[in-house]
Amino acid sequence: MNKYAPIGIFDSGYGGLTVFQEVQKALPEYDYIYLGDNARAPYGNRSFDVVYEFTLEAVKFLFDQGCPLVILACNTASAKALRTIQQQDLPNIDPNKRVLGVIRPSTEEIGALSQTRHVGVLGTTGTIQSESYLIELKKFAPDVQVSQHACPMWVPLIENEKYDHSAGIQFIEEDVRALLEKDALIDTIILACTHYPVIKDKIQEIAGKHIQVVSQGPIVADKLGQYLVAHPEMEGKLTKNASQVFYSSESEIVFNEKAARFLGYPVAAKHHSF
Repeated sequence: MNKYAPIGIFDSGYGGLTVFQEVQKALPEYDYIYLGDNARAPYGNRSFDVVYEFTLEAVKFLFDQGCPLVILACNTASAKALRTIQQQDLPNIDPNKRVLGVIRPSTEEIGALSQTRHVGVLGTTGTIQSESYLIELKKFAPDVQVSQHACPMWVPLIENEKYDHSAGIQFIEEDVRALLEKDALIDTIILACTHYPVIKDKIQEIAGKHIQVVSQGPIVADKLGQYLVAHPEMEGKLTKNASQVFYSSESEIVFNEKAARFLGYPVAAKHHSF
């Protein structure tokens, strides 16, 4: 019988819960550990070196908890740390373990969704500056024209639940309109931050019905299911007790309260200090 071998899901804060929710819904039989580095969030404006250091610490912790597979449910971590961890660290830590991100699954799908072949990307400053979406879309949809816009205020607004206040709404409107002003032919917007689905309805309202606003959670969940089918050696390692364990580097009480709002049910997190 396999020892405890859950799927690890990591985010700098609460946004990754939108990915966890979709993954758990699509693949409910597996065991999961979610880790939020809430004490050091947000990652969006941090340097590549710092994001890499923090992300590697999180990955190692999840490996130590028995996870053979870790999903970086954070675009900033995926943009600034994933490749280095995959290429430099995994061979030394354990070549049989895997770390996957959220950018490649999104870019594999987003090109097929656009009819005009003009796509917009909304993300954190770190994700936008990394140009990861531009690089990946050139591989999977080279004919697509991509416009990007950084929204540095959105994660703090969402984490502090200020997005419904007048000032928060103003920030959201200004950022969405700034993106659309770059290209009038945009018909698809990818929310390149896992926090942003919380305000998806507001973004959709501002963008208009003629533009589709795409969250990453369902895409990542679908791609993970395909990955496990294609990699039976990994799928066979994972345990299936439908369990969920949550860790936060912040106060458990604070995490539990906010996570319950994201997920719609009570959460009892454990504390982990980095």
